[in-house]
Amino acid sequence: MSPPPTTPVLTSRNGVPFPDHVPPATRASWVARGWCPDRDLYGLFHATARAHPRRQALVESGDPPGGGLDFAALDAEVRRICALFTEAGLGAGDVIALRLPNGRHAVAAELAVYAIGAVALPYPPGGGRRDTLTLLGRSRARAAVFADASDIALHDQLPDLETVFSPMPDRPGARWLGAQPRRDWRPVEVDPTAPARLLVSSGSEAEPKMVAYAHHAMAGGRANYLAALAPGDGPRRHLVLVPLASSFGSCGIVTLAALGGTLLVQRAFEPRQALAMVTAHRPTLVFAVPTMLRRIADTPRDADEDVSSVTALVSSGADLPQETARVCGARFDRPVITVYGSSDGVNCHTEAGDAGCVGVPDPSVAEIRIADRDGRPLPPGEPGEILARGPMTPLCYVGAPELDARYRTADGWVRTGDRGLLDARGRLVLLGRIRNVVLRGGYTISPAEVERELGAHPAVAEAACVAVPDPDLGERLCACVRTAPGAPPPTLAELNAFLLRQRGLEKRKLPEHLLPVQAMPYGPTGKICRRTLAERAGARYGPGR
Repeated sequence: MSPPPTTPVLTSRNGVPFPDHVPPATRASWVARGWCPDRDLYGLFHATARAHPRRQALVESGDPPGGGLDFAALDAEVRRICALFTEAGLGAGDVIALRLPNGRHAVAAELAVYAIGAVALPYPPGGGRRDTLTLLGRSRARAAVFADASDIALHDQLPDLETVFSPMPDRPGARWLGAQPRRDWRPVEVDPTAPARLLVSSGSEAEPKMVAYAHHAMAGGRANYLAALAPGDGPRRHLVLVPLASSFGSCGIVTLAALGGTLLVQRAFEPRQALAMVTAHRPTLVFAVPTMLRRIADTPRDADEDVSSVTALVSSGADLPQETARVCGARFDRPVITVYGSSDGVNCHTEAGDAGCVGVPDPSVAEIRIADRDGRPLPPGEPGEILARGPMTPLCYVGAPELDARYRTADGWVRTGDRGLLDARGRLVLLGRIRNVVLRGGYTISPAEVERELGAHPAVAEAACVAVPDPDLGERLCACVRTAPGAPPPTLAELNAFLLRQRGLEKRKLPEHLLPVQAMPYGPTGKICRRTLAERAGARYGPGR
């Protein structure tokens, strides 16, 4: 699909286009209504730093109460990194990848990318090389900030990657992010309609996809969603337990830049430490996937525990089990807010309650409509595909025009691939997923990708991957495998070692169950019947087994 002729197509300095599939007049109407501040993300952050220099900005686990970085100190760190980026020849239109653990390096580097007018591509640390090669190759990133030496070592395999920074000194092949620049950075004007961040999600595709968001969408729709979670003008203190580089974790930067709030983070999730941070640093909202929330709720109480500052827990990334909502509500004596959303620009949220109901859509975030197979809107009560469009809507998919053609309409609506309906009260009710994905503890896994790599194992004749329900993680991946004639049946450990070491698959995507089959079940069309396999896997590995 091509963007409307009147829509300007912004292009990175390495030639990657970022067409906006929302009509310009529609975008302009959101600005006129006050739903999108007509300002870039760093400009908003810097305004807070000037108005409230001593306000706490960033607190990490281990910081004492009242410690961490205030806005003035964080702004100084951002500007120092801006100078380093500028000395390296980076600027407007460059894509800069960021693979860093939660903390000040990740936050300051991302804000510096926005400040120089470049495009940030954060993605979570850990796992194999596949995602790095795919994401940086398709985005044609000119620079990266890597904490892990194995990521730095991939420099030579990425012809567009000219510069690598590392927060650690003396890393071969990388400049030190903590160095002092030769001269101070001079601020530049940044177009708020330009791309700011690429959100990464594996979705239902075999490779991770990137979705380009403009400053408007991050500082507008995404900020509006965060503000609606806790209405009012009081101080916002958000404990974000998920990776800041994830789609859900992008709320961390929005907290700082668009809302002027305080961001609290852990380098890596640990439930007892998370509770200690609640007691010591008094967050108002806690953001986590359901698995994290359950582990927090199951952690024994400390004698000095105090969670009274929390107004709500915010759950996203996977379906929230009712039992998890119950035990969290009992532990915190506060509501659990469930968020239906994705990197594609979809959002709706409500307190955990009616099964399947995810709340009333907010047009200042994303308007929701239900459509039939031909894209025609359906009336209330009629089930169909969920479509979304609003200030949160991204520009486009990056380096994947086929995804724009599949999931974007000519007038800018996003096809979610989910089924639902709007009831008589205007509430969105989820009815299931159209796309074939597995949701494990907040991560989305593509069975097609894992199946493809399993098929490269010499002992595997056929492989199909299905979801097995799990009370803790939501779903776990089960590999159903028919062994090649004459080959010894592979074990799960052998298959996972092959996927991880020889195929470079991310660790979080590895199957956790193995179902050997003598023959694959087939449907009338000759395709493998996944429903049958899912029933068999569930009977063997599902809850209560």
